[in-house]
Amino acid sequence: MATQVCPCGYFGSGARKCKCTPGQIGRYLSKVSGPLVDRIDIHIDVPAISFRKLRSKSGQLDSVAMRADVVRAAGVQAGRFGKGKVHTNARMSHKQVEKFCKLDQAGELILKQAMVEFGLSARAHDKICKLARTIADLAGAEDIATEHIAEAISYRKLDRKL
Repeated sequence: MATQVCPCGYFGSGARKCKCTPGQIGRYLSKVSGPLVDRIDIHIDVPAISFRKLRSKSGQLDSVAMRADVVRAAGVQAGRFGKGKVHTNARMSHKQVEKFCKLDQAGELILKQAMVEFGLSARAHDKICKLARTIADLAGAEDIATEHIAEAISYRKLDRKL
């Protein structure tokens, strides 16, 4: 799913100045219901890319290495769940989140703070934990570290007030 943040599409853009009022932005975003937003795993801004950067060959991600990381993480997840119906972190039940997404004290504190500050739902809680588990898998980490949970929380932009 993709959406603009405001009717004109330039809120937060460095390319052009947004002409929308806070009221217009609020009304625009209210059209996307909370329960729908709650079901989206990752909320991020994708800024426009300049033509020069788009055509540049430098700084491109190596898709072969990226694919290898994803395949390795998928293998870790398949091993974690065995021969059951679930094969990926995204499909975990709440009970599996409790089992496979254990957090240390610092991670618990950060997640609790985000839950309270952003008023997150139980569904958002589980999505953050699942995503943190995936981030840890991609990093080759056995345990979810504080930075993994913080990164997962950072991907819940639409849960925050603009």
